[in-house]
Amino acid sequence: MLNSLRDVTALKVNPERLRSASHDEIKSGATTDIYFINTRDVLSSVSKLDTQVTAEIFARTTGMFAGLGEVLELLKDSPVTIEAMKEGEYFTPKEVVMRITGPYGAFGYHETNLLGLLASSSAWATAARECVEAAGGKPVLVFGARHIHPAIAPVMESVAVQFGGCSAASCILGAKLVGREPSGTVPHAAVLIMGDTLKLAEAYDKVMPPEVGRTFLVDTFHDECEEALRLAHAMGDRLGAVRLDTPGERGGVTADLVREMRFRLNHEGFGRVKIVVSGGLNPERIKLLAEAGADIFGVGSYIAHAVPMDMTMDLKVVDGKPVAKRGRLPGILENKRLIKVK
Repeated sequence: MLNSLRDVTALKVNPERLRSASHDEIKSGATTDIYFINTRDVLSSVSKLDTQVTAEIFARTTGMFAGLGEVLELLKDSPVTIEAMKEGEYFTPKEVVMRITGPYGAFGYHETNLLGLLASSSAWATAARECVEAAGGKPVLVFGARHIHPAIAPVMESVAVQFGGCSAASCILGAKLVGREPSGTVPHAAVLIMGDTLKLAEAYDKVMPPEVGRTFLVDTFHDECEEALRLAHAMGDRLGAVRLDTPGERGGVTADLVREMRFRLNHEGFGRVKIVVSGGLNPERIKLLAEAGADIFGVGSYIAHAVPMDMTMDLKVVDGKPVAKRGRLPGILENKRLIKVK
């Protein structure tokens, strides 16, 4: 643990490494803001580092609360008590989502980390739930790992599934963290290397075990509807779904394209083949495409790029006395939705 500025100065970091922090580095305080370590030095010098305090955390916007599990992991060895909302519940602006009581030295240096964990996870959960609600009960798959740093991609995708309500995740570690198997088939690269959509599908069908889904992109070389029917006739009952990921340069995935695809598949007796859509989806587009006949939605950037919630932690009680900075209310703010979790 970094107990003082001297420890920070002595810390040596090899720049030739992945720049993401290890779990040990986070727990040591290496990812916190330096002024919290300076505070430790100052308070230690006057024997006040272990002053008993109560801190409250709130957000400035409405959102879905998530990230508690990682906070508990971070502070599991700290002599503090924690009250918090249940993950998956919505909070309102300035509603207290978490309260921590204990010696300031036991958790104060983690303020940066605590807020970051809650701010990001709550944002991802909120964005995912918006997509799930827009889909009206149809499955939403999260595959936003490519849009963010790989160190946090598993956090984002696991939160989107566990609390946002997504049915599956494509990131291997993200899915495994919530007890799921990752979901996905093959990218355009595989189709391009094979040189033909059907050849790729047939090779995939021979190699993959029966329990793995048969869903294939149909926008690589030819008209999407023609490719979908070609696959359906060749594969029969083995084809589970076709995926539309038409790029913006070709007009993107439109409601008209989905309607035509659904009509043509039904017309030739392939009504059971589902239509998966992806590519720049957001809640508005999901709702539109769902109404047109899309069955499953692959969402990446909308969830991954969710703006972190603006979380704030204030000390509200010091040595048993209500306190607050100017503009804030001193003392504990009642929230009956908080439950003791540590």
